[in-house]
Amino acid sequence: MPLVTLTSDIGNRDYLAGAVKAQLLQINPEFQIIDISHNIAPFNYPQAAYLCRSAVKNFPPFTYHILLINLFEKKPEQLLLAFHNEQYFLCADNGLLTMILEEKPEMVIGIPLSSEADKNTIHCTAVMGKAIQRLVNGDSLSSIGEPDVNYIQKNHLRPLLDNNWIEGQIIFIDNFENVIVNITQQQFEEQRNGRTFKIVFKRDEEIDQISRSYADVPEGEKLALFNSAGYLEIAINKGNAAGLFGLKGFSERSATMSNMLQNQLPYQTIRIYFE
Repeated sequence: MPLVTLTSDIGNRDYLAGAVKAQLLQINPEFQIIDISHNIAPFNYPQAAYLCRSAVKNFPPFTYHILLINLFEKKPEQLLLAFHNEQYFLCADNGLLTMILEEKPEMVIGIPLSSEADKNTIHCTAVMGKAIQRLVNGDSLSSIGEPDVNYIQKNHLRPLLDNNWIEGQIIFIDNFENVIVNITQQQFEEQRNGRTFKIVFKRDEEIDQISRSYADVPEGEKLALFNSAGYLEIAINKGNAAGLFGLKGFSERSATMSNMLQNQLPYQTIRIYFE
């Protein structure tokens, strides 16, 4: 059975998430549909890229990933179908694809959208589902759309680096209000180079060790660890780090507002000093 994942920013408060799945099952009742998340924050590319990237690497080869995220940032003329590292991706032409992959995909085609059709979420889902079915039937990638098409590319959100520090942005706050930062364990170790360190946030909060689990510190104490996706996480054992420390997730909108309101900066960055 073809394995199809769904990631979207449409939420679960109305009919749309269910209607999307129904549309796919009409195309092929044997689609095995797995929800990654329907609660991506609107217009938040770094969050969407982190969640998608972290989930995709756990799926078997030749899984189909449908990304219904920011479909209508601009008037859609095409959808993208890409193949990279033995995974298929179907998404809007809005720059998210290269943010997820952190590089250009191995293959990408454009699927034109009819000028006569209503370009809504259900229609885009149907176009993606039919493209998947053609691949399942044995059609080549290049036969489904326009090969070597021009498409929007955006860079993923990178941490800032200096000889003696690395600064990351908060890209996600999970259901327990643990704070995820865009610093990977590999980046941390390379920058650390065996030195001691202190993780500094909200001006006067510091952590000087990496824990292996939440239970490594007493209840109510703050800690830092690398989560199952390999990213730095700031947490409180049986507490809510984001709420207690006033930490906020990064978004392009909030970054723009922060530049305008320097005296009202939300705490969106975590800096690690090396000594």
